[in-house]
Order: sequence, then structure tokens, then C-alpha cells
Amino acid sequence: RHDRRVGREPSGIHDPSVRQRGGGHGRYHLRGVAGEVENQAGGAMTTRRLLSINSYHYRRGGADAVYLDHAALMESLGWKNAFFAMHYPQNDPTEWSRYFIDEIQFGHDYSLGQKIVKASKVIYSFEAQRKLRHLIADFQPDIAHIHNIYHHQSPSILPVLKRAGIPSVMTAHDLKIACPNNKMLNRTGICERCKGGRFHEVIRYRCVQDSLAASTIVAAESTLHRWLDSYARNLDRIIVPSRFYLEKFVQWGWRRDLFAYVPNYVDASGFAPAYRPGDYFLFFGRLAEEKGVATLVEAAARSGVRLKLAGTGPLDTDLKAIAARSGADIEFLGFRTGPGLHALVGGSRAVVLPSEWYENAPISVLEAFALGKPVIGADIGGIPELVRPGETGWLFKSGDVDGLSAALQTVRGLPDAEIEGLGRQARTLVAHDFSRRRYVESILEIYSALGVRIAQPAAVQPSAT
Repeated sequence: RHDRRVGREPSGIHDPSVRQRGGGHGRYHLRGVAGEVENQAGGAMTTRRLLSINSYHYRRGGADAVYLDHAALMESLGWKNAFFAMHYPQNDPTEWSRYFIDEIQFGHDYSLGQKIVKASKVIYSFEAQRKLRHLIADFQPDIAHIHNIYHHQSPSILPVLKRAGIPSVMTAHDLKIACPNNKMLNRTGICERCKGGRFHEVIRYRCVQDSLAASTIVAAESTLHRWLDSYARNLDRIIVPSRFYLEKFVQWGWRRDLFAYVPNYVDASGFAPAYRPGDYFLFFGRLAEEKGVATLVEAAARSGVRLKLAGTGPLDTDLKAIAARSGADIEFLGFRTGPGLHALVGGSRAVVLPSEWYENAPISVLEAFALGKPVIGADIGGIPELVRPGETGWLFKSGDVDGLSAALQTVRGLPDAEIEGLGRQARTLVAHDFSRRRYVESILEIYSALGVRIAQPAAVQPSAT
């Protein structure tokens, strides 16, 4: 149902045609207070109001972290926040939880009646619509920024925002708006069989948790919202953190001019770089099949390098068994975060990202760069946009054990000075091109282009190099 006409080329927030909408104020030089504007009577200042929407209200994964960090960033610029999420035991406390929808979890031990009710909510949630209307009436947001809502609030909330006249922006953290399983990945590997609305393939291959029931529900959800055109009809802009995702959506029939490229950021000033190369390689993240960790473990065994894995996940036991059989020098460290994780990255020779699915724009790469470490990355998804051979790291063919083994051996044998040089270039890249300042400029320009009155954007300190 999407318009397949080729639109104008994307240039993120720099597309002049975007600025013409809603009285945008053009390019920003960050001074003043972005969250306050004069009201129409003149003189008095009015705080801008942001409604942030996501399934979970805690740091469950990367998308949830971006949802919370984006709201905190806007608050630091003078905006007032409200949140619309799902009740969940691990949620951070918030005054807005009284508007949250009831918990929905695939695989939970619900009664038959509860399963029927919750399955219907996954497809189309009248509860989410009702509660969102109450929140809008009480908070009166200037703009809504949506993150992950599928399977919980569902896209049924998007027309509510549209009818209320609230501009809506969504960040595409994954491929859900095109692929029902959100990753274009199933047990057969990379999969694009659903292209053109062939969502029965989700049921055929049991793409969701290898479950017939879950796959059927999600296929029904995607079919309904494709027919309703829920995303394209009701969203004003979709932000993509990688150019790869933008092009993939266009390949699947989405209008190019609906998207804006806004890369993720890290505040480099909060990371103390450690340029001196260590004697081990490091993977940090979820120990899951799509992350390619099994390929990494086999490659480490073949190459004889020292490897540390920081993370947990469904492959934990299997990976430990593979490591034990091979006699590889691999240390399983469990979940690490904060200063402890930073110290691990700082002590490594290089960070490895061996993904085997269409990664978007991994924050882990930017964090490694901010800590002064180059990255060995798989040549898949948005990874090559960040990992640039000879500048910030090395690439290998995704899923290729021999290729990754060779890369590990190469990096182990390089002079320390050469690795340190790449780490310094990586740090400079993230501080300049993936900075907090650039992210704020991009977001505020999009918000302004959609009609949010932003008289004086806020002061944002440049990231330290």
C-alpha cells in the first residue's frame, strides 16, 4: 500500500524541503533555551512538551536506552517530558505510570481467556487508544516521539495522535515497520520473504520465537496495519540511525521522503579513552544467535587469540561448551556495565562485533570508539558505515569463521602504534560526527519543521576529543 514513487534524496535534517513545513527555523547554532518559546501573546515563556512512547520504561535493551536518554537530553534543554509505556515489574518509577497499559508478554503463563484478550491487544489495542487519549488531554504535548510500540501499545495508537493534531516522529530501531519479526532473520538466516506483504511467510517459518501461535498473531498484526497503512498515513517522520535501514525500507516500497537520517550519538566527554592496546579481544553484548558470537568463539579457537565475552543470553551454555571442547582461551564474564565495562574495553586490543543480522547503527561501536578502541566488524547492515577499514577498524564477511579468524590473527600481529593510531581516529570520528551536539541539532530541526515553535535552541557543549 506504500507509495513506490522515488522521492527526493535523503539528507537527514538538511533537506530544505523539510524546513518549509510547519514554519521551521532553518539551521541551528545552539544558543539560548530550546525548550522555551514566547507564547502568542508575546513576552511570557512557554515550556515545550515532549511525549515519549515506548513499550518498556527501563533499560531493557538498546532501543529502551535511547528512549530514556533522548527524553533526559530534551529535559536538559528545558523541555517537559511525559511517558506512555506498558506496566512492567522492572520499570523505572514515574508519575506517568497511571496512564500505562497492562502488561503483555509472549510466552507468559496466562489463562486461555487472558491469552485471547492479550492477543487481540497485540493486533489492535483499544485500551492503549483510550489511555493515550487521557494522557494527551492532561499533558497536551507539542510533539510525540515514538520508539518501539509493536506487540504492546500497537500501531493502533498512531491515529489517536494524528486526530489530536500532534506531530509524530518515530525512531526505527529495527526493521519492524517492514518485517513482522523486526529483524529480517529467522532460523534459515537472513530472510526477506515477506517483501510485498507476504506475511503468511511468518507463519510458515514460525519466525516469532519459533512459535506457531506467536507467529500467527504477529502476522495478523502486520497484515492489518499494512491494510490500514498505520505507519505511513499517521507518522510525520521516521528517523533512521543508519543509511542502510533507509535504503532497505525504500527497497521494500516505503516513500523516501518519509525518512530522515539521524545517526545515534554518544557523549565522548563521558568516556576516558585508553589508546594503549591490550592483549585480548572483547565482545560485549547479548549472547544470541543473531550477534554471531558462535562464529566468534570458533574463530578465536582457530586463531589462538585471547577472547573475553561480556554479556549473557540464550547461547551462554552452548558457547561455554564449544569453548571447553576447543580448548580456546575464552573468558566468560557475564553481564557488565558502567565503569567495569569501560575498563574491559580500555584494556582490550580491539572490540569485535561479529553480527549475522542487519544491524542498524550499534551504540556499542560508538562506545568502543569513544574509549579509543578500533573495532573488527562484520560487513552487514549499518556496521560498515561506522567501521571503516584502515581508519577505525577492520571488516570481515559476516558469518565467515575463516575470515574472522584471519582478521583476529592480523590485528594480534600489528604493531601497537598502528592499533593506537586507529583508536585515536575512531575517537575523533565519534566526537565530531556522532556527537551530542549534532544529534540535538538534527532532532530540533525535525521538530521545528513539523510545527513545534522553537525560538532559541539550547546551549550544547561540544564533545571532548
